[in-house]
Amino acid sequence: MAKPARALSRALPLIFAALALSACATTAPRLEPGATYVAMGSSFAAGPGIPTYYEDPPTPCARSTGNYAHLLAGRLNLALTDVSCSGATTAHLTGRRAVPQGNSLPPQLDALTPDTRLVTVTIGGNDILYISRLTAAGCNMLAAQNWDKEKCPPVPMPTEADYATLAASMDAIAKEIRRRSPEARLVFVDYLTILPATGDCEAARLFDFDANDSREVARRLAAITAKAAADNAADIVKASALSVDHNACSADPWMHGYPVWDKSGAPLHPNAKGMVAVADALEKLLAP
Repeated sequence: MAKPARALSRALPLIFAALALSACATTAPRLEPGATYVAMGSSFAAGPGIPTYYEDPPTPCARSTGNYAHLLAGRLNLALTDVSCSGATTAHLTGRRAVPQGNSLPPQLDALTPDTRLVTVTIGGNDILYISRLTAAGCNMLAAQNWDKEKCPPVPMPTEADYATLAASMDAIAKEIRRRSPEARLVFVDYLTILPATGDCEAARLFDFDANDSREVARRLAAITAKAAADNAADIVKASALSVDHNACSADPWMHGYPVWDKSGAPLHPNAKGMVAVADALEKLLAP
């Protein structure tokens, strides 16, 4: 009888942990129809290249009615304020942003109110030049295939200081969301996976060292996002994990490659399927 007793003793902590997680899930604020929802972030939230846009003209932010926020709001009947913006960094959530039209956009955090009940955030890639680096790396590969290499920008890699600054900014943003909207459910959504775990393909042509470096940047970005969520009692949708088998090189991609020859979307950005997948994951989290 000793062995079953020891097994039960070892299992009890896992059982209690599962019960605790269940209790947390049942006490999460319920989203009623008409609840206010603020969507923040960069282009991976805004959805450039996914028709149609709900602003005319769509510049400067290129927010699509097909992005995950609009899809989710339609499904759950939420009152959406979408302040996501292509090219945004964490600084654009906290400070004003100049735009080519000669004016500026207010900080995305200013969209929050005490009545806000849901906030989603996809941010950080532009702080560490994630997509810019991939674009430059792809350009270098094309240059090696007789394109004009002088047109290719440098390929920067983030420093440890860059990663630390991003982590601090993400944490500060989460805390400010909590302060401004204390009753809101906060959900971080990280970046969908662009590259396969190994190798290369026609849709994302990179030198091996560039591909490996970019995978490391993606890994660090996902880890920073997960830590910001964990440290601030926020939920997270790990789009990076959901999309591993739907990278730009897969048979069923949720990402555009580089370049996009038919102009059907933004290079190295989610396509319509990718946005639907994220909306599906959010709906499962929020309205099981």
